[in-house]
Amino acid sequence: MYLSTVASPVTAAPAGPRRRRLALVSGNVVALGAVSLITDVSAEMVTAVLPLYLVLGLHVSPLAYGVIDGVHTGATAVLRLAGGFVADRTRARKPVAGFGYALSAAAKLGLLLAGRSVPAITAVVAVDRLGKGVRTAPRDALITASSPPEALGRAFGVHRAMDATGAFLGPLVALAVLAASGESYDAVFVSSFCVAVLALVVLVLFVRERPAGAPDTVAPPGAPKVTAAEAFGLLRAAPVRRLAAAAVLLGLATIGDGFVYLMLQRREDLGLVWFPLLAVGTSLAYLLLAAPLGALADRVGRLPVVLGGYAALGLVYCLPFGPLGGWPLLVLTLALHGLFYAATDGVLVALAGPVLPARLRTTGIALIQTGQALAYLASSVLFGLAWQVWGPRTAGLAAALGVAVVVAATPALLRKRGSLR
Repeated sequence: MYLSTVASPVTAAPAGPRRRRLALVSGNVVALGAVSLITDVSAEMVTAVLPLYLVLGLHVSPLAYGVIDGVHTGATAVLRLAGGFVADRTRARKPVAGFGYALSAAAKLGLLLAGRSVPAITAVVAVDRLGKGVRTAPRDALITASSPPEALGRAFGVHRAMDATGAFLGPLVALAVLAASGESYDAVFVSSFCVAVLALVVLVLFVRERPAGAPDTVAPPGAPKVTAAEAFGLLRAAPVRRLAAAAVLLGLATIGDGFVYLMLQRREDLGLVWFPLLAVGTSLAYLLLAAPLGALADRVGRLPVVLGGYAALGLVYCLPFGPLGGWPLLVLTLALHGLFYAATDGVLVALAGPVLPARLRTTGIALIQTGQALAYLASSVLFGLAWQVWGPRTAGLAAALGVAVVVAATPALLRKRGSLR
């Protein structure tokens, strides 16, 4: 087992004609991308307005918002491991992913019952993230199983570009629903549920568990089932252990999108109508850059692309407190924010895929994502506390310094001699 894709793209596969290298990704990847696109329309209809609703509408403190935002991404991270292990043990990644999508869809209706209760909203967000935690690793394992190793960056780039298209459209749909319903949040929640159900239908009808001609095989017929001991033993392999540690470091350097948008809102005194469009700007940059950066990662190496993305994130944390202002500040910050996601989201999973044994690949992806999500939970809470105690300027510059430290430490961690065996 080698971590060869950290420094350079995989080259073990035989070279084919140039037209084959330029071929599009498989139909299964496109189908999974369509599911993610529709799901993100549903999710972003809610999350695009949530920071403003909580901080300015319900007047929750920055620390309380940090807790809710951390729960949104990290509190249910252990469910990623459970979902990954169940998918590997049952060799049924599609049904496990489907359960996660269904759980998130049901959570949208829970927001109708939560009202203005912050604890209830937090609980509903946690249920929604339960669904995301269960589905993410099986979905990414299906993408890996549907793509040759040398094209993983492109496959994840295309998938994330489609995902980002949904994130781009979601806030716009939410604004349209609000305008048509007289600014009724309940109408947004019901519409979001209906869209999520559509994504589940697409998954059931068009995604295949084992694509024809797929280069990856979960296990031959009659092979023993994956055991808990095998799953826990993943961290005994130095490459997996170091990649998991790097994911934790990278998670610690990341704060919630809502904090970035709130810093911009405070700096430019943006009106309530304009706030949801900040997420649209990030998503537009993400969807335009995801596929090209995924292909670039296959060509020049995945780690340099990931680190470049985090360097862009460090600038995002600094810009709201620099001399630049007005629309140039908004455009540059949102473009760099989208570049960060395009360079890191799918590329990090593509980097992990070849390191993991096929029969434990879903569990391994879940392990990497869990470490990163738990670290994100801690960073969101700590940033919210720093904002409340020191103010947004000091907290933002401290976050940028943290990114610089992580960008310097991650290559040393992953490229250490002896970690490739």
